[in-house]
Amino acid sequence: MLTLLSKNWWVFLVRGLVAILFGLMAFAWPGLTLATLVIFFGAWALVSGVFAIAAAFSAMKGHRDWWVLLLQGLLGIAVGLLTFRNPAITAISILWYLAFWSIVTGVIEFVTAFRLRKEIHGEGWLMLAGAAAVVFGLLLIARPGAGALALITLIAAYAIVFGVILVVAAFKLKGLRSGPARA
Repeated sequence: MLTLLSKNWWVFLVRGLVAILFGLMAFAWPGLTLATLVIFFGAWALVSGVFAIAAAFSAMKGHRDWWVLLLQGLLGIAVGLLTFRNPAITAISILWYLAFWSIVTGVIEFVTAFRLRKEIHGEGWLMLAGAAAVVFGLLLIARPGAGALALITLIAAYAIVFGVILVVAAFKLKGLRSGPARA
């Protein structure tokens, strides 16, 4: 795993820089950020639903479980249309999704860093990134009614902190390309 991570250190760098850029843009345009997230989600659900239905009809003859794709497609279209009809509910739903995604991602990053603690030096940065993600997710769950625009500010701050931590981790990993720092 260490070889894989150190060889692909640049992935952490890109993820960190994109997170920082997203955070800065979210601070600058919180209303636009939320509206854009909701619209993109609605469009994605709608398009995904249409393609799932197309796949269901093409699988109709050869597979007896084609109806699962049809059901998935209908659900996607329904969610997309509901998003465009009532974007405020979708905004809160996206925040719940983001909270759970953040918690799961944080736990995975923390566990990965913990497993690498004997192989690398500076694993604490990856653990810190994981812990920050978990705390962020828990804050979103604890305060969903605080207002979507206020949470955009929290999302922006999290994105910048997480991005900086990933950039630092990227350069730590880049330094390990020649071999582990610890014996």
